[in-house]
Amino acid sequence: MSCDYDGRGADGVMADSKGREREGMAEGKSILVVEDEAMIGMMLEDYLETLGYRLHGIAMSVDDACDQARQGGFDAALIDCNLQGEKSWPVADILAERGVPFVFATGGMADDLPQQHASRPTLAKPFTIGAVERALGKVLAAG
Repeated sequence: MSCDYDGRGADGVMADSKGREREGMAEGKSILVVEDEAMIGMMLEDYLETLGYRLHGIAMSVDDACDQARQGGFDAALIDCNLQGEKSWPVADILAERGVPFVFATGGMADDLPQQHASRPTLAKPFTIGAVERALGKVLAAG
């Protein structure tokens, strides 16, 4: 007997851990996570899997994130505003130029976002799976 339950009911509809159907599932959409804290990166990986997304990768530095942003191959990104003491604005600039939707994640105030990205959605840490679901759903729908 297999224990590989993926949250689908008999009808193929995804459900959360309490069996509730999740609306707006983006199954198959690939997400780049830009996060320098390993525990948060692992949590986001779990969240994305639960929500039906695919993890494109986790970039832990601005340089790595910029390289991955230039290479593309993903549908959206979650970007920590501060990576190892360095602001992630260059990553956001590349994604914006390429038309890739993204959400900022911040442990502080979102007031210091650069003017060109001030209207982007933000997730305040600590965030919940529901907040991640809503934020990604919003940027992917606006796409």
